[in-house]
Amino acid sequence: MNRERLRELWKKEEEKSFKGWDFSSLNGRIAEEDLPWDYKAAVLAQMSGECVMLDMGTGGGEFLRSLQPPRGRTFATEAYPPNFELCRAVLPAYGIEVRQVFDDASLPFDDGFFDLVINRHEAYSVQELARVLKPGGWFITQQVGGQNNRALSRWLLGEQGMTTDSGFGLEQAARELTVAGLMVMERHEYFPRLRFLDIGALVYFARVIEWEFAGFSVDRCFEKLCELQKKLEQDGCVESREHRFFIVARKPI
Repeated sequence: MNRERLRELWKKEEEKSFKGWDFSSLNGRIAEEDLPWDYKAAVLAQMSGECVMLDMGTGGGEFLRSLQPPRGRTFATEAYPPNFELCRAVLPAYGIEVRQVFDDASLPFDDGFFDLVINRHEAYSVQELARVLKPGGWFITQQVGGQNNRALSRWLLGEQGMTTDSGFGLEQAARELTVAGLMVMERHEYFPRLRFLDIGALVYFARVIEWEFAGFSVDRCFEKLCELQKKLEQDGCVESREHRFFIVARKPI
């Protein structure tokens, strides 16, 4: 395929819209290595019909709905306006109340309000988290560490491509939770492989995950993308390394 045809195809990927936190359009186009823990199973193990729970940064609410959480006792926060509007239209039918929150250090809930707070790939304030948890309440989080896709971003864009903290990882997060008075009960960290099976999938991904690929565009990175296309034709994929960690913590009774 000639270069200009590739540019045309990649530009179409660049222009695609994205809402919620739904990457289903990449099904069959990327391959993610499984994590050695099961975030959903850990959440379900602490859920009950009587618990009051919060999902921080729920995205489009897709994962939260999959849990079938207790109706009338489940809350969600979301900052991104399109996602918030989507949640506001969808989640109330599932007995979930959604609130728009822009400041992690100021959650619109009373002290000791939640039995369970879950957080997948969303920022949080440890002090505010400790405040809103009931004594004996649980916090379960899966986070994206600071080394996530860093090597690929650096190769494409240089150091300016990553706007995240390179040192953010399990040890830092566990230490901060402990200082805030929570007990870390379980902790894991892993660096799974992410394989792109076509370069258009990488283009779409880089445009959505803009904080890891700041300033990315097909035109700016075209020569690098062509190099990756050759690598893909030779190796069958282009590989990146992700960074994930998982913590289960509890507020003392």
